[in-house]
Amino acid sequence: MTSPVYIVGHKNPDTDSICSAMALAELKQKMGMYAVAARIGHLNPETSFILKKLELDPPLYMTTAKNTLAEIEIDEAITIPRHETLRHGWDLCLDKAKALYVVDDNDNYIGMATIGDVSKVQMQDLNITKDLLKETPLENIVKCLKGSFILKGTLPMSGEVRISDKKLMERDLEGAIMVLSDHEDDMIKSMAKGCAVIVIAESFVPNDYIIEMARKYGVTLISTNYNTMKIIQMIYRSIPIELIMTPASAITSFNRGEFLEDVEREMLKSRHSSYPVLEKGKIVGSVARYHILKAEKKKFILVDHNEKKQAINDIDSAYILEIVDHHRIGDIETDHPIQFRNMIVGSSCTIVGLMYHEMNIKMSDTAARLIAYGIISDTMNFNSPTCTQIDKDLAKRIEKEHGIDFDAMAKELFANTATIQDKSFDTILHRDSKEYTLSGKRVAISQVFIFDLDVVDQIRDDFLKYMEEENKMRHLDLLLMVFTNVEGKGSRFLYVGELSHAIKGLVDSFTKMGYVSRKKQIVPRLAQELA
Repeated sequence: MTSPVYIVGHKNPDTDSICSAMALAELKQKMGMYAVAARIGHLNPETSFILKKLELDPPLYMTTAKNTLAEIEIDEAITIPRHETLRHGWDLCLDKAKALYVVDDNDNYIGMATIGDVSKVQMQDLNITKDLLKETPLENIVKCLKGSFILKGTLPMSGEVRISDKKLMERDLEGAIMVLSDHEDDMIKSMAKGCAVIVIAESFVPNDYIIEMARKYGVTLISTNYNTMKIIQMIYRSIPIELIMTPASAITSFNRGEFLEDVEREMLKSRHSSYPVLEKGKIVGSVARYHILKAEKKKFILVDHNEKKQAINDIDSAYILEIVDHHRIGDIETDHPIQFRNMIVGSSCTIVGLMYHEMNIKMSDTAARLIAYGIISDTMNFNSPTCTQIDKDLAKRIEKEHGIDFDAMAKELFANTATIQDKSFDTILHRDSKEYTLSGKRVAISQVFIFDLDVVDQIRDDFLKYMEEENKMRHLDLLLMVFTNVEGKGSRFLYVGELSHAIKGLVDSFTKMGYVSRKKQIVPRLAQELA
């Protein structure tokens, strides 16, 4: 089973994060990698508009870097119907598996039988085996003997298996299974003593008198090609597997969605060689410790971020192959060398576009438009102070090679998405929020892009109350909400927290100076002020 490499952006993904992951996934696929674009948050309205416009499905939604049983290679579960014979179970164990999973008539998992369980029947105390044979259907005996019914009787079996000997008439044969050859006198004597079943060896067919006597007494007559010794051996193998299985309630089982570390922890509490994996009560696989030990970590390429708090949950459980980013260097660590590409550009999509050019691989028109939208969004159509000449040069090349009009795309995009009308306060505050530690202070900065900054005055008081309530739970030193004009014409700021009074003058200066970039303007100045 080939494992994919997930290409994923940061939490609360913006357009650049999604578009760069999707465009890079195409590049890696063209380079022969099994790459899958993924996301660790819901799409914002802008990105949703873009994907709908390009008729693309959203990237795969993920919540954790941990592996589940559904994501690793496990064994096929060898199942056996509950009425099947031990003989059939033995054959399955020899050919396919050391453990069998028993299912009921509706294919639901009800228990497990190992090769040890099956073989142990041959070595058990005869009193135990006798009790098992009592409950064994006659059809199982016929099937195991590869025989046929001469006559199917009605007498219940005692579970005793007898052969003809000198003390035949002295023995209690009530309900016994008699294994006889062609001696018809022994058949008559056995029926007179109350036997329930007569298995006749080597395909001998008794005369009509014996058959009629068997019918009168309710005795079952079975014919088989086997000799006497083989018959005795096979009768004990006719016991239904259900009677010797360990019931499901006594065995640890797992669901496909369980994390490997949880599975391993449970395995350490028992000594089974394998465990059933279930889905809605149905057996879907068999897992052993070696499956867990040999399982590879999920592989990731991170785009548009390189900090743990922005990364997928449980990133320490992952194997990181590469990072493509345009932010400051964060705190993600690896225990092996990786490709780390970090550039001073306005968009991660710019870096991905350069990678296509460097690898001499032509991007599809769809990838070109994804990259274009990512650049437009992250550079505010080249009006953000984070925009560089590299972004502009790449845009010109994409326009020429793919016939794209960046200005027309930007106008349509902003006109349809840059609004907070009908959006909840929760959505506005959390859609694009990043947390920082600046000089030991916990600071969260949220940003939303809108056409008309005057709408902020309409919600100011109510939004500040909402932020105060939010910060009672988060206990941030500063919670800052930035409403930025989508065309790069300044921002409005709302903030709460213990640092509010200390930074009031600073934030007023942000407004006067027309700050629009969280990364390049707001965060550096806050860090300088709080140092």
